[in-house]
Amino acid sequence: MTLTPNPDAPFFNWAQLLATDAAHVWHPYNTAPARDMVYPVCAAQGCLLELSEGRFLIDGMASWWCVIHGYNHPVLNAALTSQLNCVAHVMFAGLTHAPAIQLVERLVKLTPAPLQRVFLCDSGSIAVEVALKIALQYWQALNEPQRTHFLSFQQGYHGDTYHAMSVCDPITGMHRLFTDSLPQQFFASAPTPNFGQSCTDADVHELTQLLEQHHQQLAGVIIEPIVQGAGGMRFYSAEYLIRLRQLCDHFNVLLIADEIATGFGRTGRLFACEHAGISPDILTLGKALTGGYLTLAATLTTDVIAATLSAHAPLLHGPTFMANPLACAVANASIDLLLASDWQTTIQRIENGLRCGLAPARTLPNVIDVRVLGAIGVIEMNAPVVLANFQRQCVERGIWVRPFGRLVYLMPPYIIDDAQLTYLCQMLIEILSQNK
Repeated sequence: MTLTPNPDAPFFNWAQLLATDAAHVWHPYNTAPARDMVYPVCAAQGCLLELSEGRFLIDGMASWWCVIHGYNHPVLNAALTSQLNCVAHVMFAGLTHAPAIQLVERLVKLTPAPLQRVFLCDSGSIAVEVALKIALQYWQALNEPQRTHFLSFQQGYHGDTYHAMSVCDPITGMHRLFTDSLPQQFFASAPTPNFGQSCTDADVHELTQLLEQHHQQLAGVIIEPIVQGAGGMRFYSAEYLIRLRQLCDHFNVLLIADEIATGFGRTGRLFACEHAGISPDILTLGKALTGGYLTLAATLTTDVIAATLSAHAPLLHGPTFMANPLACAVANASIDLLLASDWQTTIQRIENGLRCGLAPARTLPNVIDVRVLGAIGVIEMNAPVVLANFQRQCVERGIWVRPFGRLVYLMPPYIIDDAQLTYLCQMLIEILSQNK
């Protein structure tokens, strides 16, 4: 495994840099100084990460699920370079620019018809914050100020910013330390019917009761369609999502679909809501939006919601780097690149490879479940993985996989080839077999 050498690549004294990192850098989900080892990446191309020592790793994470086209893609590089020669950034209040307008036009065409208004955000967590603000301001405009709460789901995850944390699972989620200081929301049990199964009245009984009792207090219901991501990596029934849409309509509550992790093909549909054929009132997108090049997200809603809110007050949100031209330009290129490809066949190929490659894990005594949907493969363990040991074993075998809790999962770039995917799965099974 090799990467194409870059003659313009700068030389770094990695010993000195790593010493500085250890002394001053605070990495995500880590202590300071770092409890777990960090591995220095000096180059990346396709599905490969090159470490400073010369070791190559097949990336099974797509850098937290966003690098769908792989690293150092010439089309995305060209889009950035072209935009850089025009304007790198300009404030979006009172000004506009072509990449943002073109991106909004693409998103409106790709998403369900009622979603006609787009607010461009800094990140996925901020897109959720904006969605919650839209819902709250909407009901303020309708003179229902008592609607200040949200209904969410156990094992759900919607981001690490403040109000987004409040709609994440408060018991098993990663934000338990903040529970007493967060806004208090309502939580339904995680959807029980698995993907492909039917959904009965019993499956939505608790959900129905919660909506019946609290709908006058609710500004909205927020859910990750079909796939609950970082809260549990669970795949649930499309019929459940249909029932939820019907219940929100019946009780006059806004439905917010968080597609930050699932958008742009990851589940086998362009958007996970398509599995159920439903349209939310508010939709959040992020992660794969720019192909992993720059941080950018979007919150979409209907003209009716936008007009109702706007007749009362402006939307009270305005990040400095909203609609950054570089991010918008590379997002346009990433979407075009995806749609120009036979991405459905690609996702099916990856799904087949994951089903075959992860199947041996079912026989391991420390494994509870193995599940695959689209380009997502999950191995659920009976006990939490020791992250530092697991990462070291991955790096020694030339793969990059970062589990959380009891969940060991793969969400590789879409360009991963069959040989790379097979090797990734084989090494993962080998590690789990030795850590019984």
